[in-house]
Amino acid sequence: MITRSPAKVQTATPLLATDNSWQRQLSQAIRSPEALCRRLDLDPACLPGAAQGHALFEVCVPEAYLARIVPGDPHDPLLRQVLPLAAEAETPAGFVSDPLAEAAHTPRRGLIHKYAGRVLLIASPTCAINCRYCFRRHFPYDANAPSRAQWQQSLDYLRDDTSIHEAILSGGDPLAASDRQLAWLVGELEAIPHLRRLRIHTRLPVVIPERIDAALLDWLAASRLQKVVVLHINHANEIDSSVVAACERLKRASATLLSQSVLLRGVNDSVDAQAALSERLFEAGVLPYYLHVLDPVAGAAHFDVPDEEARELVAGLREILPGFLMPRLVREIPGEASKTPL
Repeated sequence: MITRSPAKVQTATPLLATDNSWQRQLSQAIRSPEALCRRLDLDPACLPGAAQGHALFEVCVPEAYLARIVPGDPHDPLLRQVLPLAAEAETPAGFVSDPLAEAAHTPRRGLIHKYAGRVLLIASPTCAINCRYCFRRHFPYDANAPSRAQWQQSLDYLRDDTSIHEAILSGGDPLAASDRQLAWLVGELEAIPHLRRLRIHTRLPVVIPERIDAALLDWLAASRLQKVVVLHINHANEIDSSVVAACERLKRASATLLSQSVLLRGVNDSVDAQAALSERLFEAGVLPYYLHVLDPVAGAAHFDVPDEEARELVAGLREILPGFLMPRLVREIPGEASKTPL
């Protein structure tokens, strides 16, 4: 049972922005359950539960994502990902604040090293959207937001370990950082001879597609590292024409595009929803990669889908999709050498 107050994923400090830039969209995101319910014409009866969930993990939803949610529909699959509920206060056994035991694999500030050959860097402590099932909703970001001087300790860690060939930028959302900061960090990584790949795990091209702008593409395209962008997408309705255009821009910067999803009760826990997602991803030039079962993080138990049900769903998908559109159903188990297939 969790007794401490959870740390909330921070939301970005607004930057100087003009017109419809991604910074302006982020600064104007919905940040209260009252505003969210009002904007989406939801029954006021949902407010007490939404306020209770918000007190545990604050609301943050940008307009570009809100525009894809059907107003007045409490069962909309995109709404369910961002609307706080009273159920988040429940503490069933096994649902904990650090479900992946990341604290045990953080040898440097902002650096997580769990798997051979690759390390994960917390490139930004901020997110553009607060997803209710987030496995890092309790993560101690304050203790893992290095200054440039502190980043040198993490970079030294990479320089000293020649077995590391891939740097993974994560967060928060790494693309919530400024392009100036990201260009500097990627430049430092490029100078490490044994690094070959740069992987970026992000939701921002889906949440605010305008984030994939000229400034970002300049440093990304110029990098000598092989580039992989893993987009976090859970439902076909998240992919509109602006997201497709953002994907096309990333591909022009020589990035390989993969997707990862989380299997979520009431969001995408059906064969039809998963098949539509895979088809829509491929139309956007994104290859399905992982379908994660829910990490047992405190506050998200209401999204859980039992393993047997998950296996049955994937078996149904296999009957109707070609193999290259099949995501790998996996669980992350602390201490294991890789993701564990189910």
